Amino acid sequence: MADILDIDAAVIGAGPAGLMAAEQLARGGLRVTVFDGMGAPARKFLLAGRGGLNLTHSEALPDFLARYGAAQARLAPAIEAFGPQQLRAWADELEQPTFVGSSGRVFPVAMKASPLLRAWLRRLDAQGVQLRLKHCWTGWDDEGRLLVDTPDGSRAIAARATVLALGGASWPRLGSDGSWTGLLADNGIAIAPLRPANCGFVAEWSALFADKYQGAPLKNVALSFGTRTVRGEAVITRDGIEGGAIYAISALLRDAILADGDAKLSIALRPDLTADDLAARLAKPKGKQSLSTYLRKAAGLPPAGIGLLQEAAHVSGVALATLPPDQLAALINAVPVRLVGTAPIEKAISTAGGIALDEIDANYMLHKLPGVFAAGEMLDWESPTGGYLLTACFATGAEAGRGVLRWLQRS
Repeated sequence: MADILDIDAAVIGAGPAGLMAAEQLARGGLRVTVFDGMGAPARKFLLAGRGGLNLTHSEALPDFLARYGAAQARLAPAIEAFGPQQLRAWADELEQPTFVGSSGRVFPVAMKASPLLRAWLRRLDAQGVQLRLKHCWTGWDDEGRLLVDTPDGSRAIAARATVLALGGASWPRLGSDGSWTGLLADNGIAIAPLRPANCGFVAEWSALFADKYQGAPLKNVALSFGTRTVRGEAVITRDGIEGGAIYAISALLRDAILADGDAKLSIALRPDLTADDLAARLAKPKGKQSLSTYLRKAAGLPPAGIGLLQEAAHVSGVALATLPPDQLAALINAVPVRLVGTAPIEKAISTAGGIALDEIDANYMLHKLPGVFAAGEMLDWESPTGGYLLTACFATGAEAGRGVLRWLQRS
């Protein structure tokens, strides 16, 4: 084994949470080294920014905090200290100004993650933060030192404090594979099972429907499950359905499938039209038009919507052409889709589960491992897309970094 590296603080994971923790620690005057198993930092962050980096959201803070569901109270102090406004100001400091889109989501003007990351890494370097890539954390030795696999072999790291920011288990090829769960469980840390969040779902489509409509969008629809209804868009996949509106209710759907084996999703294809309006349109003579042409002209349905209606009729054993206008109108705005599973966690946007929030104190330090802190997606919280995921990662990373400084000062 190589010589022992002696540092003030180690950060394991070079994603947004880890880098933000490192920045707070460096500002506090500590010697900080960030270790990451990948060959480049913030791989998933860069992927998230390919289509326009949704950094945060502009809605009022009480509404913003409500997006975190059961974890709201626990995350609130961190987000109140480093929330949407502070995050935008931080980006401005890096000369990466932001703007509010029509949906209320906040994006960098550059619409990419790479300029922001480059500017951030330059500042961290100027602050003295060391970045060690292809350095994979494997646990602790008998003396409590960190063990890291490096290109030159295993190395022990003696750190006064450690921040773990290893992410969840989505997109493992980018570095977050959830392998840390076993290491922490072996040290008595309660871990909620990692589950897909903001994910697609499996539906038992017929081969005909899947072949014809995979990749087809469903625009301006309303998805309902239980008492929750979400407006937006979805996409038909070969195995099921995904998209922004689905992600917004993915936690409800996932938990229902885990509890009951399936979930009955309802899709309104023309949510802006009442049942009476639709029925009146559909009462007009069809003439010699095919059913598909008639539904397209009379009800304004796209091909994928018509296919979805036909699929639902096939499943229920009803001939779509025999339905009277009122029943057809009702079906158009309440197409039943039976979901029987989630898409693989590897393809999810994020994950739920992780370190139970009761395992960390107000400083984000693990009760059972003094001097070890945790932040980001490896904690047991989840939120919809829309900037909430990244904001909480930044916020908990910042809070963990400040927590280390407070703990070291007391120690």
